[in-house]
Amino acid sequence: MDLTLSFSWLEAVMLAGVRMVTFLVIAPPFSYNAIPARVKAMLAIGLALAVSPRVVPGYVSPDTAGFFGALVLEILVGGTLGFLVMVIFSAVQSAGSLIDMFGGFQLAQGFDPQAMINGAQFTRLFQMTALALLFASGGYQLIIGGLVRSFTALPLGGGLDLTVPVQAITTAVTQMFLASVQIAGPLLVVLFLADAGLGLLTRVAPALNAFALGFPLKIFLTVTLGAVVFVALPRVVSSLTGQAVDALLGVR
Repeated sequence: MDLTLSFSWLEAVMLAGVRMVTFLVIAPPFSYNAIPARVKAMLAIGLALAVSPRVVPGYVSPDTAGFFGALVLEILVGGTLGFLVMVIFSAVQSAGSLIDMFGGFQLAQGFDPQAMINGAQFTRLFQMTALALLFASGGYQLIIGGLVRSFTALPLGGGLDLTVPVQAITTAVTQMFLASVQIAGPLLVVLFLADAGLGLLTRVAPALNAFALGFPLKIFLTVTLGAVVFVALPRVVSSLTGQAVDALLGVR
């Protein structure tokens, strides 16, 4: 039995795999360093084989220089899409960082080599919870589905209009800051009012040394109300997943 190998099919699968690998290295939850690089490569190859019926029919095999140019373009496209997803999900990490800063936990920050973040307790807790929720709720499947559909909007070797991803990144960064303030906003308001109340109490009765009592009070408020924010994280992650998929489909 003779087996024939189409080089055009092989090139298309390789280019799709390059986009997949670049995306998986940057975009959460797959960017987590606890996932071995070999697993990411195997997943990218499997996804490239799965999308081959979609990308191969419209692919025209170029010359050697054109193939390397298409390879660079796929790295750029995969990196841009992955960065968009990363920026959107950074809202959860930013919300935890705001809580740490206003709650007085910022001095206990440390570097997490697995998640590649530098933050205190709530920053790392919210980041790990968001990653766990993405796997537990099946949100990662929606992200992969958005990546697969990107091959329809951005064919192999077709490149992309740089003005569109720049605008999408600008919008994603704006939405990230807005979402982080919305997530941590109620707790930040309570902590600010606690500081203001302690300041007024110190002016009225300086002998009480109210600010010495402020540290345990702020820790108590942060831990208590932080639990309320933590309970709301599943809905937050679900909303961010929808925004990530819309961002993937919006890049043309």
